[in-house]
Amino acid sequence: MTEAAVQDRWADAMLAAALLAVDPGLGGAVVRAGPGPTREAWLSGFRALHTVDTPWRRMPPGIGDDRLLGGLDLAAALGSGQRVLQRGLLAEADGGVVIAPMAERMATGTAARLAGALEDGAIRVERDGVAERLSTRFVLVVLDEGLDDEVPPEALMERLAFRMELDTIGHRDALPISATPEDIAEARIVLAEVAPPGDDAIHAICAAADALGVWSLRAPRLALRTAAALAALEGRDAIERDDLSNAARLVLSPRATRIPPPPEAEPDTAEAEQEHAEKPNDTPSEGEDDGPDDTDQGQGGLDDIVLDAARAALPEGLEQLWAVTGSVSRAAPARSGASGARLPAAKRGRRIGTRPGQPDGSAGLDLVETLKTAAPWQRLRGKLIGASGPLRVRRDDFRIRRFEQRSESTVIFVVDASGSAALQRLAETKGAVELLLAEAYVRRTQVALIAFRGEGADLLLPPTRSLARARKQLAELAGGGATPLAAGLETAAILAVAERAKGRTPLLVFMTDGRGNIALDGGAFRTRAEQDALNACRRIRAAGLRAALIDISPRPRGDGEKLAAAMGATFAALPYVEAGRVRDVVRALED
Repeated sequence: MTEAAVQDRWADAMLAAALLAVDPGLGGAVVRAGPGPTREAWLSGFRALHTVDTPWRRMPPGIGDDRLLGGLDLAAALGSGQRVLQRGLLAEADGGVVIAPMAERMATGTAARLAGALEDGAIRVERDGVAERLSTRFVLVVLDEGLDDEVPPEALMERLAFRMELDTIGHRDALPISATPEDIAEARIVLAEVAPPGDDAIHAICAAADALGVWSLRAPRLALRTAAALAALEGRDAIERDDLSNAARLVLSPRATRIPPPPEAEPDTAEAEQEHAEKPNDTPSEGEDDGPDDTDQGQGGLDDIVLDAARAALPEGLEQLWAVTGSVSRAAPARSGASGARLPAAKRGRRIGTRPGQPDGSAGLDLVETLKTAAPWQRLRGKLIGASGPLRVRRDDFRIRRFEQRSESTVIFVVDASGSAALQRLAETKGAVELLLAEAYVRRTQVALIAFRGEGADLLLPPTRSLARARKQLAELAGGGATPLAAGLETAAILAVAERAKGRTPLLVFMTDGRGNIALDGGAFRTRAEQDALNACRRIRAAGLRAALIDISPRPRGDGEKLAAAMGATFAALPYVEAGRVRDVVRALED
């Protein structure tokens, strides 16, 4: 990226900060950047646009509902014997800013509650015997620190106007913002007087969104709201053409899923005039259209200007996007994610709340939640008993802790190393295994390799994270012989079940053309071999194992797709295999 491009990206990021300060109704921003001086410079610049009394809250990762939304104030309830509401983080941030770090790992429930608060401008607390509606209007800054395809929940991101990437900006290029809180206050006053966008402006923004493949209905609305804030920031009470162009560039371009077609070339003016002169009748007859009027030309011109501005700011590499889901057919087991499946755990892991129950060896008592449940009833219980004294806790008040753990994933490659397939598969498999192992520590992934050839299948690489060990084993991998496909399927299923028994999430990736010729008993009978392979696939499906089958024969004949359907697996036909694409199939399987 050139120095000018870096400066433009930073200028857009600071402009977005100013627009959020002018109009908090824009929702917020997704800032993709790791911890560092550049991200802190943007946050500091954004904070400098607010007054000192603006609430500023940082939301801890893994925050619980009691802290996020609020609930019973235990100390006050114990002292008064009445239900007393304790305000949560969102209520405390009313009129201010909420910072959400590590948003790529945000729980789905937390994202849903944030999205609801952004939509309604309020939260409703209904827990611990408390029911109350609290106002909360805030700007949400989502800090995305994920790797590759790790992103915050889409349902939350689509409610935020801006998306920016700051990883490519050095701290020396992160210059301070020139606006002041006084400038923002003046712009807010002007914003209330900005005229609503006209039909031409609405049409231009919606046409640009359609051309860019932005399907969310919120995106055009946020773009029009951004245009109004841009006009207010300039001290104008009407939206102009440049406001629409900049709004499309800031809001629509980062959401683009396709490249719009290039604009059609307009006919040469001289040729058009000559054509017009050659017409026998220059005066149109009644009811005949003599060409577009000024209004049509103005509308077409505005649409093109807005789209051109958005096209110029499209994300890099958009034309190289490769979607593996285009040719897949898969079942839908429980979501595992990049860090393994979520598993309930009784005594350890991430806290996910409490439930009524009796403490025993497998579940511990949550004392605070138990007291919070019992506190509102103390006055009534004291009257029933007719005496005052210590806190009275009944069996129904007991609350036990609930935890959740993420298991590791084990990606099991099952490779056809027979003579017909070895040359075109082994090199790509080695590359894919090395790519996955290179990021195994971050993604909590282990990799195993099974090769089938000759009369059976062998576990060449037991589950490991060691890249050095994998390279040594892969270097010795050779091919040749017949194709015992059923044996490969059975060996993979046995290893996957064993990994699941150890608390890991197994993911099976088969690389074959789907044409076996050796049965499970070792007989060289193609018909029986095909039936054994189908039966093995059905057993894998019955066991609930997640799998993908990659048919990488030069001319797929449908055998692989048939096996994938029997297995309930993802199917991808990749006649020209690359290690990166195999890795993408695994990523899609994890998600």
